[in-house]
Amino acid sequence: MALKDLSVETVLKVRKFCRVFRILLGLVLIVTGVITGNAWFYLGVLPLVAGIANFCPLCIITKKCSI
Repeated sequence: MALKDLSVETVLKVRKFCRVFRILLGLVLIVTGVITGNAWFYLGVLPLVAGIANFCPLCIITKKCSI
């Protein structure tokens, strides 16, 4: 089932959930990096920026949804 087959309300709910999830994931990764001192966790900046900008790079790469 593609997202194009879903209603507008459902797509907006998914989009809102994904945005919040990306922001929280980014913050958790950054905080984990600060606590552990492991620099790899600073890559949490990527989902944080994607969530703040409301941008879905996975949708652009896969071309499976129009979010």
